[in-house]
Amino acid sequence: MKKIILPIGLLFMVFVGCNNQKDTKHQTVTTVSQNEKNLLLQAQGLFKSLPDRAESTENPITAEKVKLGKLLFFDTRLSKTGNNSCNSCHNLATFGVDNLATSKGDAGKFGDRNSPTVLNAALHATQFWDGRAKDVEEQAGGPILNPDEMAIPSKEFLIKKLKGITEYVNLFKLAYPSEKAPLTYLNIQKSIGVFERTMITPSPFDNYLKGDYSALTTEQLSGLKTFINSGCISCHGGTLLGGSMFQKFGVFADYRTLTLSKNNDEGRKKVTKSDADKDMFKVPSLRNIEKTSPYFHDGSIKDLKQAVVIMGKLQLNKNLADAEAGEIVAFLNSLTGTVSDEVKSPPKDLVQ
Repeated sequence: MKKIILPIGLLFMVFVGCNNQKDTKHQTVTTVSQNEKNLLLQAQGLFKSLPDRAESTENPITAEKVKLGKLLFFDTRLSKTGNNSCNSCHNLATFGVDNLATSKGDAGKFGDRNSPTVLNAALHATQFWDGRAKDVEEQAGGPILNPDEMAIPSKEFLIKKLKGITEYVNLFKLAYPSEKAPLTYLNIQKSIGVFERTMITPSPFDNYLKGDYSALTTEQLSGLKTFINSGCISCHGGTLLGGSMFQKFGVFADYRTLTLSKNNDEGRKKVTKSDADKDMFKVPSLRNIEKTSPYFHDGSIKDLKQAVVIMGKLQLNKNLADAEAGEIVAFLNSLTGTVSDEVKSPPKDLVQ
């Protein structure tokens, strides 16, 4: 009888144990409070998770264009003396920036504006701090010809240079098979643009928006609430938490008084020549902000918490407490995404 009773007892214990495990799992799911559910619903109404790619009907993504675009992005021969590539200022190994206040051009001269991250840039409404380019394709053509950046003398100069490289001639034919003369400046821009359209960096915050309550820490959730309640969402909402509008930098005070900026940059006014656009800049995306210091259009502030405090004062007329600023920074850290090895690794077959 003992031989029979013992297995039955064990089976009973296993059965009870399994039921307890199921109950525990069920309890874990049901322990999400109504406040937590409400916060997620609020966040889902204010923000959107990232798509897999930044698709364009005008410039469809193909494997051939991505390969060509990546080669062009990393190739220093797109600068006059061969010192710079797109990756020099937008280093994909360091979240699409060089972590300098302003970047050094091909001739060694530093620019007057901070190089923003190229990651997720294809999702922005416009490009550059002053919005002078409509998309990443148009933006890609600007620095190449800028005398203070890559310093190529003319479009024709670069086309002639690349036509002397057999590998590029073949790659352009593969990327644009229907065109009789595919190696054009426009196709250089389109190829780099397509590569940039693959630079999407999903983060823990995207998992949270998709319903994963455990994706953010308790401090990050508190920071999210502070971020919303403080009014940061008036400019930093949507998929990129920014990148979709222009705003005056210094709504309640001259920004120069707090950033101690050395350059008197009047922002979009430089493009439009309108006094109404004085100190107007494109609102930057907060995606990967933890990794893309220094901050603001001139890279005047290195510390993220300090930048948050300055923004609170200049844009919201609020003196954020140290704890509040710390919570917001914790939330912003949840926007740090993953850069795939496929994107950030230099191409092995870079033609030389």
